[in-house]
Amino acid sequence: MRAKLLLTLAVIGLCTSASIAHAVEVFKWNRVPLPIQLSVGHERIVFIDRNVSVGAPRSLTGKLRIQSVAGAVYLLANEAFTPSRLQLRDDESGEIILLDIATTDNAGQLEPAKVVTGDRVSTGAQGDSTGQASREPAVEAAPARTPAPVALTRYAAQMMYAPLRTVEALPHVQQVPVRLTGHIQTLAPTLDIDAMALGAWSLGSFTVTAVRLVNRRRERLQLDPRDLQGDLYAATFQHNDLGPAGTPADTTTVYVVTRDKSLELALPPTPGVGVSDRE
Repeated sequence: MRAKLLLTLAVIGLCTSASIAHAVEVFKWNRVPLPIQLSVGHERIVFIDRNVSVGAPRSLTGKLRIQSVAGAVYLLANEAFTPSRLQLRDDESGEIILLDIATTDNAGQLEPAKVVTGDRVSTGAQGDSTGQASREPAVEAAPARTPAPVALTRYAAQMMYAPLRTVEALPHVQQVPVRLTGHIQTLAPTLDIDAMALGAWSLGSFTVTAVRLVNRRRERLQLDPRDLQGDLYAATFQHNDLGPAGTPADTTTVYVVTRDKSLELALPPTPGVGVSDRE
């Protein structure tokens, strides 16, 4: 197994076209905290286009669920709370972006938000020099500078779970057949889980396969990419653990990236099944 496995969190959505554009609310970061509204009970996606770590005050514990994956931050307010500040830290440069989040009385789903820095403002949505957010919808596509495995993982995540209108366009991506059926025995043989492939997409030499994981034990299970076996390029978990069997949290998804081969050819052979039988 290669050493390039990634452990991040992801949330995602289903669609059949890779050329879908969607409206977003664009915010330009000029060192002025950006006001992000949340609707209680509805998840909102904030696109950053960089890997970030999210810092939140303790007062939001239990009130706000935060998940970050491949340049997108997913925020779900479980209850109303007073305005609070989040810190988004760029994992590469260390740059800090501040979000002032607050719940709103709006009972509906809010459109995704997009944070841009410097001159990276999309046509049709301009932020002013004071750092205030533009309110005009803009068409966004995955940036060319995003590494293919990251962009592909984010796309697969959105295809699995995100609302259709939030799926980012990704040129040249293709949905590919999944030849793995039933329980995948050799992906994580040391874990007491059920694993089943749900879908796969390719971009250039990379393929990502979404695999559903279900805990069979009545105790919480921590997930670690080192438990995965095979010639894998990367793996991204939607959640970093599984709840006890029979609870709503006992299921998650892992997005497994392979290079120059499909997942079934990258896995160790199932006992009694040779490589020729899988081709």
